[in-house]
Amino acid sequence: MPILLDREQLLTLYPALAGLPEARIAQLLQAPTANLPAGTTVFSENQPCAGFPLLLAGSIKVVKQAASGRELMLYRVVPGGSCIISSSCLLGRSDYNARGIAETPLSLLLLPVGEFARLLVDHTPFRDFVFHLFAERIGELMQLVEEVAFARLDQRLAKLILARQSDTLNVTHQQLADELGSVREIVSRLLKGFAAQGLVALGREHLTVVDRDGLSKLAAV
Repeated sequence: MPILLDREQLLTLYPALAGLPEARIAQLLQAPTANLPAGTTVFSENQPCAGFPLLLAGSIKVVKQAASGRELMLYRVVPGGSCIISSSCLLGRSDYNARGIAETPLSLLLLPVGEFARLLVDHTPFRDFVFHLFAERIGELMQLVEEVAFARLDQRLAKLILARQSDTLNVTHQQLADELGSVREIVSRLLKGFAAQGLVALGREHLTVVDRDGLSKLAAV
């Protein structure tokens, strides 16, 4: 079912659209919207981009899959942000080169291709928003490349656990492996090592941080 979107919600999440004429904002509110359940593939590799997604609720993880089936998570999209791979495809008139998956139930508004192009040309705040996202995401991807190339996997796993900002993580070993671009068996072995050191406690599809300072020291090695 299409979702009901009001002006205040749109402009609160995407203030770059403020300043547009009211008629233009009303037109944006008529853009296609959707509710998608967790696990839905939002876009796939080699699929043409149908528009510029503005996420209203939930989160999308963007992943790159190898021929072996292993995946590496590139970044997440949260409400108020958007997907640089989508904007790259629109600007370059190319197909997607990664996959977007709904991590949680989500709601999004899809700006049509023509409207995205017009906003880039005639609305400076929106253009600044898109290119700020590019700069931000490229910085994140460069950090990811550095970690994959130079950091030990145990360091990266410790950083990933700490980044969740919670002492209890409802996550499987496979999910952690996917985010790290590794395999479940290696991540499970590392987590058992963390548990033996008293850094975490392991449970069924969850783990608890026991020694956050210890994890921080490991992540910083």
